[in-house]
Amino acid sequence: MNNTMLYILTVLIWGSTWIAINYQLGEVAPEASVAYRFGLAATVLFIYCWLRKLPLAMNTKQHMWVALFGMALFGCNYFFLYQAQQHINSALTCIAFSTLLLFNIINARIWYKTPVNSQVVIGGTLGLIGIVILFWPQVKTLSFTDMTLYGLVLCLIGTASASTGNMISIRNQNNKMPVVQSNAWGMLYGTIFMSVLALAQGKSFTFEWSASYISSLLFLSIFGSVIAFGCYLSLMTRIGPHKTSYANILFPAVAVAISTVVEGFVWDQYTVFGFIAIMVGNFVVLSKPRALKRDKMVVNNDKASSEKPSTEKHSAEKPNNIDTDKVTAS
Repeated sequence: MNNTMLYILTVLIWGSTWIAINYQLGEVAPEASVAYRFGLAATVLFIYCWLRKLPLAMNTKQHMWVALFGMALFGCNYFFLYQAQQHINSALTCIAFSTLLLFNIINARIWYKTPVNSQVVIGGTLGLIGIVILFWPQVKTLSFTDMTLYGLVLCLIGTASASTGNMISIRNQNNKMPVVQSNAWGMLYGTIFMSVLALAQGKSFTFEWSASYISSLLFLSIFGSVIAFGCYLSLMTRIGPHKTSYANILFPAVAVAISTVVEGFVWDQYTVFGFIAIMVGNFVVLSKPRALKRDKMVVNNDKASSEKPSTEKHSAEKPNNIDTDKVTAS
C-alpha cells in the first residue's frame, strides 16, 4: 500500500473514532474499555499472524522494547487522555492532543538527531491555528480554573507519552522488528498495563451489552486500532514522524465533517476559516519544496548528460554478434 493511501486511511479512521469513543463512556470504567479495546485488537492481530504464519518469537530485549512501546502508546497515552477528559471539554482535549506534532518534532530531534524542517514547522503552526479557530466558540467560554489547568497538564502528559511510543516504534522498525507482530505484542502489553492499573484503582470490569457499546468497541478495536495503528506506524518509518504527525491535526477536521452528517453540526465562520488553515497547513507539510525539486532536476539532468557519451561509446564498441543481456546475466 502506498504512502498516500496509508495517510488517507489513518486520517479517515481516526477522525471517525471521536464519535465511536462517545459510545464507550458511561457504565464501563474507561480503563476497562481501553483494556477491552486493545485486548480484542491484540487477539485479532495474533490470529492474523497465525493464519499468515508470521513469526511471533522475540528475544528478551525485543520484548522489553515492545512492552515499553505498548505501555506508552496503548496504555499511558489513553489513561491520561481519559483522565483529562473529566476536567476539560473535548474541544480543549483535541487542541492539546494536536500538539503531538510538536512533541514528535522535539523528540525526533532528541532521539534521532532529525533536523527541524521549517516547512513542517510552518505547516504545523498553521494547522494548530486552524484547530484553535475551529473550536474557538467552545474555547472562549472556558474558565481557566485550577481543575482546567490540571486537565490540560494531564492531556499534555498523555500526548508526550504517545510521542514517546512513536519514537520507540521507529526504533523498533529501524532494528528490523516487524510492524504487525510488534503491534500485536505491544497491544497485549498495553492491555495488561491497563488491566493492572484498573485493578489497582479498585475499578471493576463490567461490560455493557448494548448494541451501541459493542459496535463502537468492535470499530475501535478493528479499524481504530488494528488497521489505523498499522498504517500510522508504517508511515512513521516511511515519511518520518513530522509529516505523519500532521494527521493528528486533520483528525478533528474529519470529526467535524462526520458530525455535520451524523449529528447535524452547523458550520459557521470559525468552521470555515479553521478548515482553510488546516488544509493549507496540510499542503505545506506534505508538499515537496520547490528548491528540492529544482535541485533534483538539475542532478538528474547532469547525470543524464554525463552518462550519454559513455553509453554511445559502449554502443559503438559493442560487437554485433554478442547478446549483451546474456553476458550481463552470466
